[in-house]
Amino acid sequence: MHVRRHFALTPILGIMTAATMWGIIWYPYRFMETTGLSAPVATFSSYVVAVLFASVLFRNVWPQLWRYPGALFFIGLTAGITNVAYLVAIMEAEVVRVVLLFYLAPLWTVPLARVFLNEKISALGAFTVLLAMAGAAVMLWRPELGAPMPKNWHEWLGMLGGFAFALCNVLVRRETRATPEAKTLAGAIGVAVVALPVSFLLATSPVAAWPSQVLNHFWLIIIIGLVLMSSGLAMQFGLTKMAANRAAVILLFELIVAAIAAHYLANEISRLQDWVGGFMIISAGLLAAYCEPAATQVPPPPQPV
Repeated sequence: MHVRRHFALTPILGIMTAATMWGIIWYPYRFMETTGLSAPVATFSSYVVAVLFASVLFRNVWPQLWRYPGALFFIGLTAGITNVAYLVAIMEAEVVRVVLLFYLAPLWTVPLARVFLNEKISALGAFTVLLAMAGAAVMLWRPELGAPMPKNWHEWLGMLGGFAFALCNVLVRRETRATPEAKTLAGAIGVAVVALPVSFLLATSPVAAWPSQVLNHFWLIIIIGLVLMSSGLAMQFGLTKMAANRAAVILLFELIVAAIAAHYLANEISRLQDWVGGFMIISAGLLAAYCEPAATQVPPPPQPV
């Protein structure tokens, strides 16, 4: 029994590791942007590093990219939209507000998981989603800003990133033929591919200046690339072993990490309602982690004859 619980906790820890990383990863990107290196260029550079490391460590998974090109292409595309939208949005807007809009993902996950995975949500599952979203609303509500809806294009980007994130998670869960390593590599390639044109579109400095700006933060970008690859692998493993609806709720743990990081790193003021909402989100995550039954593997879709 204890052995089973240990293995049941492994994908949960993988998801929470990734959530923790994304709760603080915005800070080094924001730091680099203050020195002139725009977030899309920094994103492209760090994911090139992640792709290079993944290519070396997981060199045996390349055949899977050719074997399942359609599934891994869409995983990469949605991962690219997710990451670039999130990081561009969080550079200018209030951290907690963008993260909260991003983490409307459980709302998108429910219908997407129903369509792509035929996942049915139990009464307890529905309650955990509602509890988590209520906690997000409590944290997000500010009378001076109005209803918890996007107020500018950065916040709309945060919401777009959340939708792409939900779709990516569902697609990762649906693709059972490729290994987590192959899906990690596909995701990293997708982010780099999406970030490059966005870099040209939102460039704040001449293209000729990019190499020197990247070299100024060479070691930081290397470290970020390693962290991204490691957390991406942890995320893919967790998503492969866990129902999409359940994973989406556990990922709300990032809200707590982001709120604490924003308070200490960006001088954003945390209010009592932030902690009340955070407690509701953590409670929902614990219920999802310990009370919902583990998901069974989703069979691959039938192949054409």
